[in-house]
Amino acid sequence: MRAPRILAVASAVDLDFRYGCTPAWWQLWKGLYEAGADLVVTPYRGRPVESPWWRTAPNPTHREGEAYAALRDGLARLKGDRYLRRAEDAPPDSTLDRLTRETIWRVVTPRWRRHLERLVERERPDAVLVFTVPMAHLRGVAGALRERFGIPVAFYDGDVPMSLPEFGGMDTGFNIYHGADPSEYDLVLSNSEGGIPRLLELGARRAEAVYWAADPDFFAPQPVEKEMDVFFYGYGDKFRREWTAALVGEPSRAAPEIDFALGGRDFRGDVGRARLLGDVPFNVFARAISAARVNLNVTRRSHATVPGSSTCRPFELAAAGAAIVSNPHAGIERWLEPGSELLVVEDAEQALAAYRELLADPAQAEAMGARARERLLDEHTYAHRARRLLDLLGLRAPARAQAVR
Repeated sequence: MRAPRILAVASAVDLDFRYGCTPAWWQLWKGLYEAGADLVVTPYRGRPVESPWWRTAPNPTHREGEAYAALRDGLARLKGDRYLRRAEDAPPDSTLDRLTRETIWRVVTPRWRRHLERLVERERPDAVLVFTVPMAHLRGVAGALRERFGIPVAFYDGDVPMSLPEFGGMDTGFNIYHGADPSEYDLVLSNSEGGIPRLLELGARRAEAVYWAADPDFFAPQPVEKEMDVFFYGYGDKFRREWTAALVGEPSRAAPEIDFALGGRDFRGDVGRARLLGDVPFNVFARAISAARVNLNVTRRSHATVPGSSTCRPFELAAAGAAIVSNPHAGIERWLEPGSELLVVEDAEQALAAYRELLADPAQAEAMGARARERLLDEHTYAHRARRLLDLLGLRAPARAQAVR
C-alpha cells in the first residue's frame, strides 16, 4: 500500500523565528509520519529544516521574505518598538497592508505558484496542505493546482479566532484574511470549533476542527528539582493582559513569599514581582514545566471567549504532568476536567488561593498533574490528531509506530 503523500506549505519550519505554531507543526508532522504519511515540507518564511519525519523543498522567496522582515523591523525601531503593532479589536486594513499585498501579488505569488506546480509534478502528492501561510499571499494558487492536477488543496489555520479579521493576529505576522478568498480551498481546518461559523461566513466551502495536542514523549515529566513556585511561558501578553495581571501581577504582590517566573518576551502589562526569564528554548521547555510547582495556562481573550478554541499550552502542560491553574476558557472542559485535571480561577483572589493550596500540598498537585497526563494520553496526542487529519483529507495509511497509548 502506497503511503499517502502530503505536500505541506508551512509558515515556517525554523524554530528560531519563535512562531507559536511552528513547534506544534513539528509534533503534528511527526504524528503524520508515525501514522504512515510521507510529508514534503516547503517553508514560506526562512530556510527548510530537515528531520527524520519529513523531507523538505526550498523556499523560492527566501531572500524576499528576509528583506521584508528586515524592513518591518527597521520601521518598528523607528517607532521605538520591537514590532509594528495592530489594535487588538478590529484592526484596520492599513495603506501599508494594502501596498504589501499588492507587491506580494506581483512578485511573490507568481513564484510560489510556479514552485508548487513543479513540486506537484515531481512529488505527485495526494493532497496539498497549507499551514497558516497568510491566505491572501497565495491568492489563486489553490484553484490553479486543483484545475491543473485534480488534487485537493486544504488550508490549516492554527490560530483561530485570533487570526480572524476582527482580531488581526499577532504583531509579528499578517492579518491573513484581508484580501483572501477561503472558497479557493476544498477544506479549511481550524483549531477552533467555535470559529467554524465565522470561517464559513468568510467564504470557506467546508470547515472542520482539528484541535491542538502534545507529543507525550517530548512533553514528559522530567526528574528535576523544583526551581520556581508559579511559572508561565508565553509569546507576550497581547489579548491576555488583564489575565496576566490577575494571575501573576496581583498575586505576586499580595504574596511575596511565592516565587513567580515568566518565560518569553513582550510582556507590556502588569507582571508584578515576577522574575522575567526571557526566551525558553523549545528543547528545554518540558524541563522548565517540571521545574515549577504550579504552571499557568493564561489563554488569550480571543481564544478564551470563542467556545472550543484550543491552544497548545494546556495540552503541553498536561503531557508534562503539570499542576495547571487556568483563567476561564470557554470549552476547556472538552479537553480537561476542571477541579480534577486542572483548576480554573475567576480572579486574582481565587488564583492566589489555588496557588497556596497546591503549594501547601505537593501530593495533591502531583496527583492532579498525573490525571491530566493520563487524559492526554487517552485523547489528546498528535497521533490522535494525525489520524483525524488524514481521515478529513480522505487518506489512509498503515501506521509505522505503535498504536496510540
